[in-house]
Amino acid sequence: MMPGFDLRHNRRASGFPYRRGGLRAAVISKARVNMHRKLLNMAKLTGLYPLAVLSDRVVYPSPGPSPLDFLPKPEGVQEMLWAVDLMEKGYDPARHVEGGDAALDEGE
Repeated sequence: MMPGFDLRHNRRASGFPYRRGGLRAAVISKARVNMHRKLLNMAKLTGLYPLAVLSDRVVYPSPGPSPLDFLPKPEGVQEMLWAVDLMEKGYDPARHVEGGDAALDEGE
């Protein structure tokens, strides 16, 4: 038994709930439904079905080594050298994935 936990009552020693089973089940259920929806959409768009699925990871066959060979909508996919170049210039690549500056374009 780990110090600081009362496993019989599923509470921390401080008295706060350690885990809410119903909430955990709802989160897992929502994630599973979303994953199935994405799998079906990918099958409709590409005709490809996964080789392996594990929680939030999916392995698909690809005709080439690049994600660009596989993805139906290569939005947000860039070459690694592109990201390295931006970082060397002091920019955050996450802000520039779809072109432009996401924070400035959306008024943040």
